[in-house]
Amino acid sequence: MTIVVTTPTGHVGSRVVRLLLQAGVRPRVLVRDPGRLDAGVRDRLDVRRGDLTDAAFVRDATKGARTVFWVDPTPHTDADPIGTSQRTAAPLADAARAGDVARVVLLSSIGAEKRDGAGHIDGLGRIEEMLDATGADVLHLRCGYFFTNLLLDVDALARGVLTTAAGPHAPMPWVSPRDIGDVVAARLLGESWKGRVVQGVYGPEDLTYTQVAAILTGALGRPIGLEVISEDDIREGLRSAGLPPGAVEGIVGMTAGTRGLKPDPPRDAVTTTPTHLAGWAHTHLRPLLGPATPA
Repeated sequence: MTIVVTTPTGHVGSRVVRLLLQAGVRPRVLVRDPGRLDAGVRDRLDVRRGDLTDAAFVRDATKGARTVFWVDPTPHTDADPIGTSQRTAAPLADAARAGDVARVVLLSSIGAEKRDGAGHIDGLGRIEEMLDATGADVLHLRCGYFFTNLLLDVDALARGVLTTAAGPHAPMPWVSPRDIGDVVAARLLGESWKGRVVQGVYGPEDLTYTQVAAILTGALGRPIGLEVISEDDIREGLRSAGLPPGAVEGIVGMTAGTRGLKPDPPRDAVTTTPTHLAGWAHTHLRPLLGPATPA
């Protein structure tokens, strides 16, 4: 049984790799820089070095695989994120259509079901459609908002500020990438699912940004205030950072397109995962912030 894992050094992929090894599987990993792989597991992997934007590499590296775990590598800074997502996934879809790959597990997102109007997430919607049309067994894991996105705001959190353009009182799923990795590994190893399957991965509860600020205040041992900014404020900041217009709208669209969204499928025992934000923040964020400034 050959299982291919893309982006094996990421928050989700690295967890998937370790769980597969512990299950007795030697995964084939597609990686641009093998030196970034955990040294403790590198020799236990079938490492294929290449770029996921290289169609010939993707076709060759996935050929004969029972299952492929696909993570869209398109950066948010891409000038044409939706088009790039489609072009990058096309060789995988071709392999699945040709029968060179039997099953695909896609790391998708809440909002992908909209197909249009959710910025960069629309690219995942297109990939879902591409894979659905192949005739292969496909599983779309629509995940909530990653806890690890907060790592991008360490400097602001150190100043006691959590910034968002989302509605402060609109709940949405927040999830630990470790929990996503657990679900991915279970699905990669499971043989019972067939056809087209959609599963949510939503963490333990839906949270508003107001609740997140309160949770972080307790977990980080410092007051965290919520600063609500406009979409135009985000645009201005991204443009000032030199991002092209397509990238700017792709990022802004993710917030605008998922505001007030009721995820599909709905939350239930299958879509709910255990790790709470408070514990994650205490473990992963608090050590990065340094001592709190006395009031």
